[in-house]
Amino acid sequence: MPVPIKVPTLGESVTEAIIANWKFADGDYVQLDDVLVELETDKVSVEVAASQAGILSIGAKPGDTVAVGDPLGTIDETAQKAAGGKSAPKAKASKTPTGESKAVNVPTLGESVTEAIVANWKFADGDNVKVDDVLVELETDKVSVEVASPAMGVLSISAQPG
Repeated sequence: MPVPIKVPTLGESVTEAIIANWKFADGDYVQLDDVLVELETDKVSVEVAASQAGILSIGAKPGDTVAVGDPLGTIDETAQKAAGGKSAPKAKASKTPTGESKAVNVPTLGESVTEAIVANWKFADGDNVKVDDVLVELETDKVSVEVASPAMGVLSISAQPG
């Protein structure tokens, strides 16, 4: 049975957001906790993660304005059972080196925080890394953030500590 993906609470007095972009396409297989969609408000950016594994069905499109509680789409968990409990090839492909570069971006750091300092790298330039390995620690005056690898491959560092 498809499970709805809903717009989460966005913050005090924030009642609606604009869909910035989907991280997956309609019909893609997604894993539990995959970031599915980014929502933007005048105050915050919010990432909505998958509450379960299954096939994604997108209902709301980029640029649409949605309110807290509105449906964004669904995830059909029965698709995983039909596949024998295995993930679809797309989910596996993200963990396979492709020879392409994949940027490691600074995540949203919090309301009114626009920059961070590279505190330290957990791996050296040229090291092999896996998906979700913590690569770098960023620090601001308000928060410390660990940034995980979005893909498996060889790390190429361009921003040095400090």
